[in-house]
Amino acid sequence: MLIRSIVKVSPRSLWPLACIALLTASCSNAPSDLNSVAQQSLATIDGQINVKGLAQPVEVIRDQWGVPHIYAQSVEDLFFAQGYVIAQDRLWQMEWWRRDREGRLAEILGPAAVERDRLARLTKFQGPFDETEWTRYHPEAKRLMDAYVRGVNTYITDTAGNLPLEFKLTGTRPEPWTPETVVLRANQRVVGDASSELRLARSVAQLGVAEANKRAAPDPWDDLKVPEGLDVRIIGEAVLESLRGGGPGLPKPEIVEPYRNLVQRTASAGLPIDLIREIGSNNWVMSGKLTATGMPVIANDPHREVSNPSGRYLMHLHAPGWNVIGASEAPFIGIHIGHNQHLGWGLTVVGTDQADVYVEEVNPANANEVLYNGKWEPLRVVREEIKVKGEAPRQVELKFSRHGPVFHEDVENKRAYVLRSVSADPGSAWYLNSLRLAQAADCKVFLEEGMYWGTPSENLICGDVQGNIAWLAAGLAPVRSGWSGRLPVPGTGKYEWQGFRKDLPREFNPERGFVATANHNIHPKGFTPPLMYKSAQSGERIARILQVIQPGKKFSMEDQQNLQVDMYSTRAEADMPLFEGWKANDEEVESARDALLKWDRKLRKESMEAAVYIAWREAADETVRSAGTPLAARRKLAQAGLEKAIQRLKNDFGADRSQWRYGRMHTRAFPHPFVSEFDLPAVERGGGAGTVAADGASFREILDAGDWDRSMVTQVPGQSGQPGSRFYGNLLPLWAENEYFPLVFSREAVEKNAAHRLTLQPR
Repeated sequence: MLIRSIVKVSPRSLWPLACIALLTASCSNAPSDLNSVAQQSLATIDGQINVKGLAQPVEVIRDQWGVPHIYAQSVEDLFFAQGYVIAQDRLWQMEWWRRDREGRLAEILGPAAVERDRLARLTKFQGPFDETEWTRYHPEAKRLMDAYVRGVNTYITDTAGNLPLEFKLTGTRPEPWTPETVVLRANQRVVGDASSELRLARSVAQLGVAEANKRAAPDPWDDLKVPEGLDVRIIGEAVLESLRGGGPGLPKPEIVEPYRNLVQRTASAGLPIDLIREIGSNNWVMSGKLTATGMPVIANDPHREVSNPSGRYLMHLHAPGWNVIGASEAPFIGIHIGHNQHLGWGLTVVGTDQADVYVEEVNPANANEVLYNGKWEPLRVVREEIKVKGEAPRQVELKFSRHGPVFHEDVENKRAYVLRSVSADPGSAWYLNSLRLAQAADCKVFLEEGMYWGTPSENLICGDVQGNIAWLAAGLAPVRSGWSGRLPVPGTGKYEWQGFRKDLPREFNPERGFVATANHNIHPKGFTPPLMYKSAQSGERIARILQVIQPGKKFSMEDQQNLQVDMYSTRAEADMPLFEGWKANDEEVESARDALLKWDRKLRKESMEAAVYIAWREAADETVRSAGTPLAARRKLAQAGLEKAIQRLKNDFGADRSQWRYGRMHTRAFPHPFVSEFDLPAVERGGGAGTVAADGASFREILDAGDWDRSMVTQVPGQSGQPGSRFYGNLLPLWAENEYFPLVFSREAVEKNAAHRLTLQPR
């Protein structure tokens, strides 16, 4: 196994990376007083803390990478401690996440956040919070969540006089958590499903069914049909705009006295850190047939937009009946991706269509009634108050039909647009069904527990210590009888969901010895109707993965790592014939053409050829890759595009080709949520769209079922969200060089790598 613990970086990069572990006055842009405020706000991670709410002592060992290993003597104490410890490192992130889900950002950010708050309130889970809701996550989910929020609330109470930096700067105070807080829904993906339907409907109105469907290029192919009773001509841009929640950006929060003069520069708050930018995830599990150890290896790199703090948090939970390690996302309870002593698992997005837009006919005589099965039905109307910083509260009216929230009202055409989403169904809070997976004893049980998975739809892979491997396309998948879900449908009663599918695709110990997914079309041959429709381009990463995983080879852990960071571009491979069969008169262009043909097609950050190719992709006429364009014409377009690309590179980076590095065009930044003084340095990256390495890889895991201590991970930028902590940005240097660190699991390995010890003592 290869885990490189020494990071090799260029001297040019050393100075910012040296500043990452501790942002002090000597190596950050922050004034010394601001650093002092940050340092004073840090949590206690050594020694002993007496806390109210525990039955017995809990030991928290943080290893040298900042991963806490929690050892408790009861399940209640374990989840109490998890809530307490995560709040130590990520309380502001948790507060931001919560306010976004509850529709309360305007309390901090002012009127610019009102529309986002209104949409959040409109689309959030309306209940009921009953046993059906709780038990889909885990038979004892309510008990676990009760303990978890008690831990969070105890930390909030104990640190009320010394909250993390961001609370001080904004004058904000966190409120107590409840189990209902934990199951707040994320609606970005289902809103995305709805937006796709509306965009396709507008395309049909403009181009006609056949041309719109041709351009959409659904995979698998579907002969698009406009639902009976739907008039696509009246679906305007305003309908789509209603789902955007006021746009992509949010203003910076106001810094309160006495800290205002300490902050020299403030950045935009942007959107909450878990807002998804889809950039592609990969996972695979190999049986012992294909691994050097003879035991399954599970690899997963869910690509999410990188952010500061990280969207994920690594943790180890140990108590009677629980021994699980890995990563979770806000609200962070349990482990969402990782392994226990029996099996390891990973996930990538399936893309199951989990939402529909219903176009309801509104009663001309009563705007709060819609037509259903030939009769007028009343809408449920809820009036709420949104508190707005610096202004009087806004009164908003939220309407709901039997199908869900009304997100747009077309007064002229007497139509109401309604979002029907699986998020309105019990047990559909993101990733919380992983509480069941965390206690699975083998891959067969894993598949059974995976059927409880709600949202988002995920390719769940599993490998266990008995040598089994498995895969399930998990997630609530609506049964649509006689319609595809690709376009909005009338809300008349003709187009209703008929429950959820039980025939989800799966595999157990396939003969080929592995399963791999990469957000591609995962439908087995003959599976109908499809769970979703992909685009043709979605198959590039899986094609490369299958190209590498060939029978007869025994893959080492280093091989697994190399595949996760593979930068070979199948797009570039397909484009290279466009540079053959001609020569340029211009010496610079000809030299670039020759270099591209000799290039290894890998998008390395130091590669000049990769820079030229990507610049060409952006500059060339889009018809250059159209199969309908004659090859000779395409080659002329390729030459013209290359000339433009060379000029752009010269304009941006100068005439010296040694400065034409792809990494200069492809960087990832890590700004603090709103204080620029605590920004972490941007880094140059290789990879990109169409490569296995893709664009993000904010987290990677490679799990060895033969010896869990050989497992390795990487995430970015660090475990702590608090500037001044040694674990704020500490993992960025490793990530910048595609390096991993051990995910230590056994008590012996944890002890060898212990950096901080904390005892939570009952009081």
